[in-house]
Amino acid sequence: MNCKTLMSGLLLMVSAVLPLTLLAQETSPPGQQGQLTQPTRLSPDEAVSLAIKNNLSLESARVTSGTKKRASDLSWNQFIPSVTVAGSLLRDNEKTEAREMDLSSLGFPGMKFPISQAQPQWHIAGNIQASLNINIAMFENMKRLRLDYEGGLVSYEKAKAQLERDVRKSYYSMLLLQENIALLGESYASAERQVNMAQANYNAGLAPELTLLQARVAMETMKPSIDQAENGLKLSMAYFAMNLGLSYDTPFELIPVPENTSFISLDTADLISKAATGKPDIQELRQSILMLQSARKAQIFALTPSLNLSWSSTSAFIRDPWKDPWFDSKDDWQKSGSLTIALALRLHSLLPFSADFQGIKNLDDQIKTANIGLAQMVRGTEIEIYNTVLSLEKTRITAEAQAQTVNLAERTYGLTEEAYRAGLQELMQVQNAELSLRQARVQMLEQQFNYLNGLIDLEYSIGVPFGTLSDKRSK
Repeated sequence: MNCKTLMSGLLLMVSAVLPLTLLAQETSPPGQQGQLTQPTRLSPDEAVSLAIKNNLSLESARVTSGTKKRASDLSWNQFIPSVTVAGSLLRDNEKTEAREMDLSSLGFPGMKFPISQAQPQWHIAGNIQASLNINIAMFENMKRLRLDYEGGLVSYEKAKAQLERDVRKSYYSMLLLQENIALLGESYASAERQVNMAQANYNAGLAPELTLLQARVAMETMKPSIDQAENGLKLSMAYFAMNLGLSYDTPFELIPVPENTSFISLDTADLISKAATGKPDIQELRQSILMLQSARKAQIFALTPSLNLSWSSTSAFIRDPWKDPWFDSKDDWQKSGSLTIALALRLHSLLPFSADFQGIKNLDDQIKTANIGLAQMVRGTEIEIYNTVLSLEKTRITAEAQAQTVNLAERTYGLTEEAYRAGLQELMQVQNAELSLRQARVQMLEQQFNYLNGLIDLEYSIGVPFGTLSDKRSK
């Protein structure tokens, strides 16, 4: 593998890591901005645990799920009657005077008969009202709130699975970046040795100046690429830390993954069957369809007759509230009230062209559209699983071929080292053979990481816990 091929592959790796780490760009808490003196040694499982605990996007999903749970647990509160208590102070615009009838014209001189008494201009009154409206749709609304909570749990588990998938893939991608950067350092050291050798040959008159200049150019052109790769890894580490809820400048020590050249057999049909029911995206869409179906039932039940129960009681003080005592006599309070039981039906909603009826039709269309989307997602998942299995098989074949390359590089290095000890080879040849062996091993490691990342994608697609296929691979 020449230097240009190595650099292009390294830059491709950086571009692959950054989108994964940019998925959750949350701001770290102010108290976590201090620079740690010792790197944090972190395994993939520990990184996932930190992300699940601290990631702000996942915390938002937890809060939303808690809100929906509370609404589901208290869905019965719609059967609590509405009770209103009110007190009123009123003042008549005109004062009511006492009225009398003069009986002199009827033969009773000087006599007057009272017709009405004078009424106070100010009044006070108290009122209490209670009402309850019962409809079959209320029971379906309780079911819909429960489905909404279950859908929130599905969305939370989906976000959790996505976060764990991205954290694991970012972790392994950064491990591979570190190996590639170390290989670049070895390549640079080899180029530096070649410059020193060319300089010695030039000074001894054994090589032209052009050879020396070419060696220097080859060495100097590697520096910007190495700096760019190191900066890319630092940026990936910073976003990785933010995903874990830590400060961007938290140093990490990633635990190397042991070499594992074993591969597992994959049943494509069985994986597709599991993905059709277990993939988080499919589960979330199925739950949305159940919600739409429940909403349609609730809207249909809303067209059925509603039972309304209401009770009211009013007490009014008939004397002057400013002058007379309020509670001297019960006769000073005028009371009234009623109990009403009513059965109502919205006839206009039964018309086919009414807004309520059209709302049901719109929900039917939404359910059909969602079912079509579900069918498309299932078919797309089938292709996704098939493509992933093919990619894993291709990686397996490439890894097996690369394993042979590693064996050949090891033999070449061993023979070169023996020849050097016998004085038949120069040290430069030994160093080049060692560099070739390291390159072959890094390429082998790259295939292992590709296979591991493919298994992680497959585990997400079929909805099984992460590590299910990896543990099977290690057995």
